[in-house]
Amino acid sequence: MSSYSLSHLSDASLLDGLTALIARDRTTTAELLAHIAEVDVRQLYLPVGYPSMHAYCVQELRLSEDVANKRIRVARKAREVPTLFAAIADGRIHLSGVILLASYMTSDNAEELIGAAEGKSKNEIEALIAARHPCSETLPMVETFAATKSTVETVEPEPSPVAPAARILPAPGPVASIPKRSKVEPIARERYVLRVCLGQATHHKLRHAEALLSHKIPSGDLAAILGRVLDLAIEQLEKRKFGASSKRRPAENPSKNPRHVPAHVRHAVWHRDGGQCTFVSETGLRCAERKRLEFDHAIPVAHGGPATIENIRLCCRAHNQYAAAQVFGTEFMRHRRSAAHG
Repeated sequence: MSSYSLSHLSDASLLDGLTALIARDRTTTAELLAHIAEVDVRQLYLPVGYPSMHAYCVQELRLSEDVANKRIRVARKAREVPTLFAAIADGRIHLSGVILLASYMTSDNAEELIGAAEGKSKNEIEALIAARHPCSETLPMVETFAATKSTVETVEPEPSPVAPAARILPAPGPVASIPKRSKVEPIARERYVLRVCLGQATHHKLRHAEALLSHKIPSGDLAAILGRVLDLAIEQLEKRKFGASSKRRPAENPSKNPRHVPAHVRHAVWHRDGGQCTFVSETGLRCAERKRLEFDHAIPVAHGGPATIENIRLCCRAHNQYAAAQVFGTEFMRHRRSAAHG
């Protein structure tokens, strides 16, 4: 008999089993959060090839993006306010409640806030916050856009797992529907739908681009227009980022700054590394990060490393700093970062 077939259980046994599982799940969740918090603070995701705790949770632990975001945020708050671990294990507060209360919770008021929120639903905790921290009843106007033949809706970027998500407090009276975050959704093989809300200025630019491209794209197809505009934008952005050519210009004089990376080197390295972080873990996993990449000296400048194609590599910010810490030490890098922000 399958362990998931429960038809043989009596009603009382089934309910008792469910209650026991819920209690066990809460305890396991608290332990999971403690592990996430410690792995996060030690940055143990870096040596195994991931640029962030969020990427590690999604790609290595196979959590969904939403689940990873929620657990990382709660884990970080619980590390700051350790009493949360026990409160979650005891079922006195749920993860959504912690996220709602996080910006108001400190070590000094944690027990009082947890007590006030104990046993309350998400909506009730929102009402509790609104009563304690009232805000203006005036809400920003929300524009609605009618669907057109070629629908374009804009999306905000995915929220960083580090930063707390914005929260909307409940307000009296009906509230206009708020558009969802912009999102690219796959709908078929190699076909996607882009949902995004455009401001007036952006809408004007889109229509202006449509007019300028009307000879090449007479149908006015927005997908084709966006593709062409992105081609032009990428070309300009690549020129700005690492120069227009892979060849060194005759007039290009060497910089006196040893950290300067010439344009032809940036161009060659970017294409050689495929616009992706080059860090590889001991198990052979290459970091998949493609955003906020930096040109890193494999042999550091302080050790005489030159700005050549052979010595320059692409690294994400996290792995660039990790590599520097391996060479110069964690304390040295911490003091250097403190001085830079000081």
